[in-house]
Amino acid sequence: MQDLQTIGRWLVIAGVGLAAVGALVWLVGRLTGWQNLPGTIKVETNGWTCIIPLLGSIVLSILLTILLNVIFRGSNR
Repeated sequence: MQDLQTIGRWLVIAGVGLAAVGALVWLVGRLTGWQNLPGTIKVETNGWTCIIPLLGSIVLSILLTILLNVIFRGSNR
């Protein structure tokens, strides 16, 4: 039974972490002009808009890679 409690705890932690990251991305998207960066593809037709932030995705990926590397290297010491 201890194993299920551990798994449940990690699932809750992962869910809260994912919700926090989602809230942060939502907040950054509302406060900054990520849609206006160069390299953003914007398709508008009747009734819907599709925004694909290529440069924003690359920048976010690089920042998260650096952050996760720092966290994991710090926890291994």
